Amino acid sequence: MDIVSDPAVMQRAALEARRLGRRIALVPTMGNLHEGHLALIREARRRADLLAVSIFVNPTQFGPNEDLGRYPRTPEADLAACRREGVDWVFTPSAESMYGIQAAVWVEVEGLGKKLCGRSRPIHFRGVATVVLKLFNVCQPHVAVFGWKDAQQFLLLRRMVEGLNVPVEMVGVETVREPDGLALSSRNRYLAPEERKQAVELSRALREAQAAAESGRATTGAELVEIVRKRIERVASARIDYVEAVSMRDLEPIGAIEPGATLLALAAFFGTTRLIDNARL
Repeated sequence: MDIVSDPAVMQRAALEARRLGRRIALVPTMGNLHEGHLALIREARRRADLLAVSIFVNPTQFGPNEDLGRYPRTPEADLAACRREGVDWVFTPSAESMYGIQAAVWVEVEGLGKKLCGRSRPIHFRGVATVVLKLFNVCQPHVAVFGWKDAQQFLLLRRMVEGLNVPVEMVGVETVREPDGLALSSRNRYLAPEERKQAVELSRALREAQAAAESGRATTGAELVEIVRKRIERVASARIDYVEAVSMRDLEPIGAIEPGATLLALAAFFGTTRLIDNARL
């Protein structure tokens, strides 16, 4: 396994591999790898000859009052996990090497980046789209693997790839959950014990709404939202940021449920910790 921190060195290695006809897969991460990340790595491993994992806590996707400074960083454990999973390259750039003295070029996906999480995190998706396009240019993947847990992010990046004619196959992997249903997230470690106990209500609320849709008891987006809100509001420490039922085409709120094209997404705070989750119907 090669650990590469210089973008120019990484790009040269990837371009040479492509010249030799090797197929490259990329899994972009911010480190603190857990089983959710490992599921992405294993899917990527199946799809390519060479596997690159980037570990980069991207400063441009954090707002001024967010958790950039305390975001969990576990470099030794991350490298050990990558070795176990047969990763070929681990790309670990610095912010300076990725952005230079001052970031001056941005990628924005109009519309999708300003909805759902984009309302409370207005610069987040600009930073995400910019860094992912940079990672694509540096690592030269044929295929990139992301998690559906960050559904808005995946849909936005897929739109970016389509809109800019980026020759990368985009693959989404289902959300990996704890045994009780809580979606795996690096931010789960911020939760106090009682908050962690209550946070599982997010996935339970989504499952309840999904069951209502499947049985025909709920037929509209508004009914799905009401089911989820009522369940979460029973948890005293939860503060809802949003619950929305939207079309996966444009993230606009739906009237009637569109089978196969509806995203039921939420974000909620437990104490100061903001968690997201979703279900696709």
